[in-house]
Amino acid sequence: MEKRVTFKGIWLPILLVFPQILITAVFFFYPAGQAIWQSLFIPDPFGLSMQFVGLGNFEFLLSDPYYRASFATTAVFSSLVTIVSMAVALYLAVLAERLIKGSGTYRTLLIWPYAVAPAVAGVLWLFMFNTRVGVVTWYLGLLGYDWNHVLNEGEAMGLVVVASAWGRISYNFLFFLAGLQAIPKSVIEAAAIDGARFWTRFRTIVFPLLSPTTFFLLVVNIIYAFFETFGVIHTITSGGPQQATTILVYKVYADGFVGQDLGSSAAQSVILLVVVSILTVVQFKFIERRVHY
Repeated sequence: MEKRVTFKGIWLPILLVFPQILITAVFFFYPAGQAIWQSLFIPDPFGLSMQFVGLGNFEFLLSDPYYRASFATTAVFSSLVTIVSMAVALYLAVLAERLIKGSGTYRTLLIWPYAVAPAVAGVLWLFMFNTRVGVVTWYLGLLGYDWNHVLNEGEAMGLVVVASAWGRISYNFLFFLAGLQAIPKSVIEAAAIDGARFWTRFRTIVFPLLSPTTFFLLVVNIIYAFFETFGVIHTITSGGPQQATTILVYKVYADGFVGQDLGSSAAQSVILLVVVSILTVVQFKFIERRVHY
């Protein structure tokens, strides 16, 4: 039987929740409200005056080919980061779950990269693939391949995808490993006794049982690719070449802080807020459905 805690009065629970409400209001609701308000105006770069344009900023964005291109770039980038990070993490989790000797050390080493900030991860990968002094670039040159992500759009996209996915593998690894350890061993052993090979057991038993974890990580990684990869892109490519790596969150920065188009930047942040809200609702509905079943 589940034990539930009850309070005699109303003031104690309000006091306990108040710090979180205050932090959320100051650092989320107030900035979000300011972004929605500023998206309806065109302010001058110095913020001394504003002209009301209503939905004009949104109409301009939807008709801007560069903004639509950033949508396509974000879709490709987030899909690749999510697929690469989750696939590698699942593979490593399966290996770690089967490992007996040295499993603690192996798991600790896999978790370490999660402590590296995105901007720092971007600098590390930039040094390795630097066109002049990068060690990986030097070895590629020995093989006859001229690496230059500064000019090549495909190489630039590949580099930021790998750098972003590398920092996310550890996070996904923790969840996949926990999901694998939660699967009853008796089910796996029964399938093995029936003659099912490892790949058959994984495809028909293990992976279906990991579906709640997989969907959770799918949504979380997409949100990560949308918002938390700004540091990687800024340090490695700065959105180039030819805006080939300019995702939505980086375009907010480029238009607002570099181009000083504050109204358009605010409208872009509102659109991003809507996108992440939709993803959050989808995730909540899926979890709610799983609980009912």
